[in-house]
Amino acid sequence: MRECCALLLLLAMLAFALWPVRNRVLAVAGPVALGGAAAGLIPAHATLDQAREILPVLLFLATVLALAWLCEVEGLFAAAGSLLARKSSNGSTLLAMVFLLASATTAVLSLDATVVLLTPVVFAAATQLRTRAEPSLYACAHLSNTASLLLPVANLTNLLAFAALGLSFTTFTLVMAVPCVLAVLVELLVFRWFFSSELHEAHEPPGPPEPQKPAPLFTLVVLGATLAGFAVAGLVGASPAWASLAGVVVLGARALRRGETTVAVVLRSAQPQFLVFVLALAVVVRAVVDNGLGAIVTRLLPTGSSLPALLAFAFVGAALSNLVNNLPALLILLPAVHSQPPAVVFAVLIGVNLGPNLTYVGSLATLLWRGVLLDRGVRPQLGRYTRLGLATTPATLLVAVVALWLESRWFAGLRLAG
Repeated sequence: MRECCALLLLLAMLAFALWPVRNRVLAVAGPVALGGAAAGLIPAHATLDQAREILPVLLFLATVLALAWLCEVEGLFAAAGSLLARKSSNGSTLLAMVFLLASATTAVLSLDATVVLLTPVVFAAATQLRTRAEPSLYACAHLSNTASLLLPVANLTNLLAFAALGLSFTTFTLVMAVPCVLAVLVELLVFRWFFSSELHEAHEPPGPPEPQKPAPLFTLVVLGATLAGFAVAGLVGASPAWASLAGVVVLGARALRRGETTVAVVLRSAQPQFLVFVLALAVVVRAVVDNGLGAIVTRLLPTGSSLPALLAFAFVGAALSNLVNNLPALLILLPAVHSQPPAVVFAVLIGVNLGPNLTYVGSLATLLWRGVLLDRGVRPQLGRYTRLGLATTPATLLVAVVALWLESRWFAGLRLAG
């Protein structure tokens, strides 16, 4: 009975997340209320333990979200749009440029920055070029998931796994670099094949070019220093949140001095209602795991870090992501694999990051991307999105996991195989 109650609570939580609630009070009160109800299914000390475990991750996420928003204030995304319009002559070159910019944006500023801030820029660039926007817009959705493999800061799932792995920022990045690059390249090849007719069809001459927007060099320097700070923090055992917080303070002080924002607006850019929702969701998932699901999942999963085992972990993560969303999927799987070799945790992470490209509901970022397009009068085709997901997801999962397995054999110094 308790297992059913916990699972129903998780499903209700996810339904709330998918419902287009606009009222900020409801957006906070709903998850908090559900989280409070979940506390009755696990001891109070376990709820507190879960909150303490995830709080540093949420603080890190808050600073990264604020940093991404301040980069928009500084004109970074406007400059990216200007670059797209200048360097793209047709749909094919636009797609290549979008892959490059979306991958960089996702890796450094998180997948939310790609779907919320870069997607409108891509839509505007395609409109100016008078070419089909769909391939590049779909690329924003896919790259927000695929490119999030690279850095711990790119995705909340990464942050949670990063904390569990106990590896440095640099080691995490080195391990994920090859799987991420290969997955992005496979994705690009599949996109070129899938959208071949649109990419090569004749289109009208581009519209009048917009005034060139220069790249904000100061912002780029701050971002570079922040990335270096992440690596240094990992070496000295400090939280990388200090580096992202420093970036927020520098860019925030500059924006405040110019009168471009206020302290309250900067705080809101950290999306506190979303952070509260994630905290409540973690408590709900803990209730589900502690009341039976954790034991079931542990029995079903393989052991070891052989190639078949790593593939199984990744595909289970992908499948579970498309059933209950990728964040709950990771929270369910992480306790079952935390004692296994690091390569197993990385394989699960590959599954929950790449798997959501299969359907809309795989990640909150994809749903957010869909909402961004609907606000601009663009309605993505569910059938076509799913067919594209079927063409890309299994292939990217396969190449990424094979690359991880080879790394675990070749680089024993990273202790990936245990």
